[in-house]
Amino acid sequence: QVQLIESGGGLVQAGGSLRLSCAASGRTITINTMGWFRQTPGKEREFVGRITRSTSSTYYADSVKGRFTISKDNAKNTVYLQMNSLKPEDTAVYYCAADWLSGGSSASGYPYWGQGTQVTVSS
Repeated sequence: QVQLIESGGGLVQAGGSLRLSCAASGRTITINTMGWFRQTPGKEREFVGRITRSTSSTYYADSVKGRFTISKDNAKNTVYLQMNSLKPEDTAVYYCAADWLSGGSSASGYPYWGQGTQVTVSS
């Protein structure tokens, strides 16, 4: 089993920045891909981006490309989501997820999830 805990959410003004962290514990050696998703009430969980543990390759949704950056610290089993130039439409609960394969861009591809952290961007 893998446990994921997100932190770093909060309230920020439009144009500001936040950095989210996702700390993994348990059988972390099995993790190959870490993903970030977000969700607003009444909507499906939306893919934000992902990073591959072995190659550090990243992939982002078009809506955040150029503004968000995913990085990792393998020694700390932690993945980060740096969010810059935040917009009110970025307001959501942000979740990190883990998969032992490629993960992909669908929430169904990730068996492990954190509890989520709220990000609110005011206009």
